Amino acid sequence: QVRLVESGGGLVQAGGSLRLSCAVSGTISSIFSVNAMGWYRQAPGKQRELVAAITSTGTTDYADSVKGRFTISRVNVMNTLYLQMNTLQPEDTALYYCMWRTYWGQGTQVTVSS
Repeated sequence: QVRLVESGGGLVQAGGSLRLSCAVSGTISSIFSVNAMGWYRQAPGKQRELVAAITSTGTTDYADSVKGRFTISRVNVMNTLYLQMNTLQPEDTALYYCMWRTYWGQGTQVTVSS
Protein backbone atom coordinates (compact mmCIF):
# COMPACT_ATOMS: atom_id res chain seq x y z
CA GLN A 1 0.00 0.00 0.00
CA VAL A 2 1.45 3.32 -1.05
CA ARG A 3 1.73 5.92 1.66
CA LEU A 4 3.02 9.50 1.59
CA VAL A 5 4.04 11.17 4.84
CA GLU A 6 4.94 14.85 5.01
CA SER A 7 6.98 16.40 7.79
CA GLY A 8 8.87 19.56 8.60
CA GLY A 9 6.06 22.06 8.96
CA GLY A 10 5.76 24.42 11.86
CA LEU A 11 5.48 27.99 13.04
CA VAL A 12 8.08 30.44 11.79
CA GLN A 13 8.45 34.21 11.69
CA ALA A 14 8.33 36.09 8.43
CA GLY A 15 11.69 35.87 6.71
CA GLY A 16 12.43 32.48 8.18
CA SER A 17 12.95 29.10 6.55
CA LEU A 18 11.55 25.62 6.71
CA ARG A 19 12.36 22.38 4.94
CA LEU A 20 9.52 20.02 4.19
CA SER A 21 10.02 16.32 3.51
CA CYS A 22 7.74 13.76 1.93
CA ALA A 23 8.57 10.10 2.36
CA VAL A 24 6.91 7.64 -0.01
CA SER A 25 6.56 4.04 1.15
CA GLY A 26 4.95 1.01 -0.41
CA THR A 27 6.84 1.29 -3.67
CA ILE A 28 10.35 0.66 -4.90
CA SER A 29 12.76 3.38 -5.95
CA SER A 30 12.77 2.36 -9.61
CA ILE A 31 9.03 3.06 -9.77
CA PHE A 32 9.25 6.13 -7.55
CA SER A 33 11.92 7.71 -9.71
CA VAL A 34 10.07 7.62 -13.04
CA ASN A 35 7.14 9.69 -11.85
CA ALA A 36 6.91 13.42 -11.40
CA MET A 37 6.08 14.75 -7.97
CA GLY A 38 4.66 17.95 -6.63
CA TRP A 39 4.07 20.07 -3.57
CA TYR A 40 0.68 21.69 -3.19
CA ARG A 41 -0.77 23.94 -0.55
CA GLN A 42 -4.20 24.94 0.62
CA ALA A 43 -4.91 27.96 2.76
CA PRO A 44 -8.20 28.34 4.66
CA GLY A 45 -10.99 29.35 2.32
CA LYS A 46 -8.84 28.90 -0.78
CA GLN A 47 -8.42 26.22 -3.39
CA ARG A 48 -5.48 23.85 -3.34
CA GLU A 49 -2.71 25.17 -5.57
CA LEU A 50 0.45 23.77 -7.06
CA VAL A 51 3.54 25.22 -5.41
CA ALA A 52 6.33 23.30 -7.11
CA ALA A 53 6.83 20.24 -9.27
CA ILE A 54 9.75 18.10 -10.30
CA THR A 55 9.97 15.57 -13.11
CA SER A 56 11.73 12.25 -13.12
CA THR A 57 14.74 13.90 -14.75
CA GLY A 58 14.89 16.75 -12.26
CA THR A 59 13.23 19.49 -14.26
CA THR A 60 11.47 21.85 -11.89
CA ASP A 61 8.63 24.32 -12.10
CA TYR A 62 7.32 26.78 -9.55
CA ALA A 63 4.33 28.96 -8.91
CA ASP A 64 5.16 32.59 -9.57
CA SER A 65 4.53 33.43 -5.93
CA VAL A 66 7.38 31.21 -4.70
CA LYS A 67 9.95 31.51 -7.48
CA GLY A 68 13.34 32.42 -6.10
CA ARG A 69 12.33 31.49 -2.55
CA PHE A 70 11.39 27.80 -2.69
CA THR A 71 13.42 24.88 -4.04
CA ILE A 72 12.02 21.45 -4.77
CA SER A 73 14.28 18.42 -4.89
CA ARG A 74 14.12 14.66 -4.69
CA VAL A 75 16.32 11.77 -3.63
CA ASN A 76 15.11 8.79 -5.61
CA VAL A 77 17.09 6.14 -3.76
CA MET A 78 15.33 7.25 -0.60
CA ASN A 79 11.87 7.72 -2.18
CA THR A 80 11.84 11.20 -0.70
CA LEU A 81 10.77 14.62 -1.90
CA TYR A 82 11.86 17.91 -0.33
CA LEU A 83 10.78 21.52 -0.38
CA GLN A 84 13.22 24.11 0.93
CA MET A 85 11.30 27.26 1.75
CA ASN A 86 13.21 30.49 2.38
CA THR A 87 12.12 34.04 3.05
CA LEU A 88 8.72 32.82 4.17
CA GLN A 89 5.87 35.29 4.21
CA PRO A 90 2.51 35.24 6.03
CA GLU A 91 0.79 34.50 2.72
CA ASP A 92 2.70 31.19 2.60
CA THR A 93 0.65 29.98 5.56
CA ALA A 94 -1.18 26.84 4.46
CA LEU A 95 -1.42 23.09 4.75
CA TYR A 96 1.25 21.68 2.44
CA TYR A 97 0.72 18.37 0.65
CA CYS A 98 2.95 16.22 -1.50
CA MET A 99 1.62 14.25 -4.45
CA TRP A 100 3.02 11.24 -6.29
CA ARG A 101 1.07 9.68 -9.14
CA THR A 102 -2.51 9.70 -7.76
CA TYR A 103 -1.49 9.52 -4.13
CA TRP A 104 -1.56 12.32 -1.57
CA GLY A 105 -0.17 12.74 1.88
CA GLN A 106 -2.11 14.06 4.86
CA GLY A 107 -0.34 17.39 4.80
CA THR A 108 1.93 19.36 7.11
CA GLN A 109 0.94 22.77 8.45
CA VAL A 110 3.11 25.78 7.77
CA THR A 111 2.29 28.96 9.67
CA VAL A 112 4.21 32.16 9.11
CA SER A 113 3.73 34.97 11.60
CA SER A 114 4.26 38.60 10.70
